[in-house]
Amino acid sequence: MITLREKIGYGLGDMASSMFWKLFGAYLMIFYTDIFGLPAAMVGTMFLVTRIWDSVFDPVIGIIADRTDSRWGKFRPYLLFLAVPFGLIGVLTFYTPPFGDAGKLAYAYITYSLMMMVYSGINVPYASLLGVMSPDPKERGTLSTFRMMFAYLGSFIALLLFMPMENAFSGHSSDMADQQHGWLMAVVVIAAMCVLLFFGCFSWTKERVKPIREVKSSLKEDVRDLFRNRPWWVLFGAGIASLVFNSIRDGAAVYYFKYFIVEEDFHVISLFGMSFVLSGLFLSVGQMANIVGVVLAAPVSNRIGKKKTFAVAMLLATVLSVVFYWFDKDDLVLIFVFQCLISICAGSIFPLLWSMYADCADYSEMNTGNRATGLIFSASSMSQKFGWAIGTAVTGWLLSYFGFQANAVQSAETIQGIKMFLSWLPAAAAFISMLFVIGYPLGEQKMREIIETLNLKRTMKND
Repeated sequence: MITLREKIGYGLGDMASSMFWKLFGAYLMIFYTDIFGLPAAMVGTMFLVTRIWDSVFDPVIGIIADRTDSRWGKFRPYLLFLAVPFGLIGVLTFYTPPFGDAGKLAYAYITYSLMMMVYSGINVPYASLLGVMSPDPKERGTLSTFRMMFAYLGSFIALLLFMPMENAFSGHSSDMADQQHGWLMAVVVIAAMCVLLFFGCFSWTKERVKPIREVKSSLKEDVRDLFRNRPWWVLFGAGIASLVFNSIRDGAAVYYFKYFIVEEDFHVISLFGMSFVLSGLFLSVGQMANIVGVVLAAPVSNRIGKKKTFAVAMLLATVLSVVFYWFDKDDLVLIFVFQCLISICAGSIFPLLWSMYADCADYSEMNTGNRATGLIFSASSMSQKFGWAIGTAVTGWLLSYFGFQANAVQSAETIQGIKMFLSWLPAAAAFISMLFVIGYPLGEQKMREIIETLNLKRTMKND
C-alpha cells in the first residue's frame, strides 16, 4: 500500500523537472532571440539538433539504470547524485556570456546540450521509478495522477513567478545588461527549489517491484523486446504528437502576447509588490487548468477507459484550437477561457500516457519474461523529446519564414503566423495524437489478464 507521503514524494520529482521543462518550453526561445541575441531560425535549428541528440541519449540512460544495483535501488540514486548538477547547469543555460555571435552560438549549443543530458540523467530514472513502486495498475495510476498534479503545480509556480522575479532582479530596467542579469537570477531561484524537491523525492519514495527473471538480459534482448512491443509503438507516436501540440503552444505564447496582443498596452497587475504580465498569467492559468484535467482523468478513465479518455480529450483540443484562431486581440476573456478549456484537455492525457507506459512494461514482461522498465520509460521519454524538438524547431523556422524581427513591430504576415502557433498547428498535432491512440490495444480487461498472469508467475517463483 502506497502511503500519502510517498505519493507526495513521488510528485515532488516531477514538480522539479517541470519547473525547468516549462521554462524551456515557454521562455527559452524568446530568451535566445530577444535577450541572448540569436536569430530565430538559428535557434530553431539548434533546438532540433540538440534535442534529437538528447532524445537518442534517453535510452542510453534507461539501459544504464536498468543495470544499476545499489542500496537505494535502481532508479532513486540518480535523484540523489544528479540534483545539484541539474540546478547548476540550468543556471548556466540562462547566462549570457560576453562573446560575439559565433561564441554565443557555441555556448548555447554546449550549455543546452549539457542541460538536456543531465535532464535525461535524472528524469528518465524518475519516470521509470513509477513502474517499480507498485505492481498494482490502479496504484500506478494514482501515482501518475500525483506526479502530473505536482508537475503542473511546479509549472504554475515557475511560470507565474518567473517574469515578476526577472523584473524585480533587473530593477524593471529596459537596459539589456540589466535584463540579462534579471533572467539569470530568476533562474537561480528556480534551480535552488528544484534541487530541494529532488532530494525530497529521493527521501520519500521506495522501490518494491522486482523482476521475475533475476538473470539480467542482454542489451540485444532488451532492444528486440522493445521493438516487438506494439502498444509501446502506438504510444510512441501519440507521445510525439502530444508534445508537438504542447511545445508549439507554450513556445509561441509569449510571442503571441508580446507582438499580437501587445501586453504593454494593458495595465500591469500587481500583487504583493510583484508585477504580473498577461503572458505569464495566460501560461499560469493554463497550468492550473492542466491540474483540473489531471484530477478529471482518473474518474473519467475509470468509467470509460484510458484509451477513450485520451482520444476524446485530443479531439476536443483539436476543435478548440481551431476556434482559437478567430479571436482578436480584444477578446481577452475568450482567449483565457479557451486557454483553460484546451489546457484541461491537455492535462488529462499525460497521467494516462505515463500509466499506459507502465502497462507496456507489464505487457513486455508477460510475453518475454524480461522487465526492461528503464528502457521502456526512457524510449517513451525519447518520443516526447522528439515531439518537443519538432515543435520548437518548427516554431523557430516559421517565425523566420514569416519575417519575425526581435524587439520590433511585426508585419501583418508575421502576426498571422504567430496566431497559427496557438491554433492550426497545435490542432493538427492533437488530431494526429488522437489517431495514434485509437490503435492502442491494451484495454482494461486485457490489463487485468496480464496482471493476473504476472502475479501467478511471481507466486510460483516465491514458492
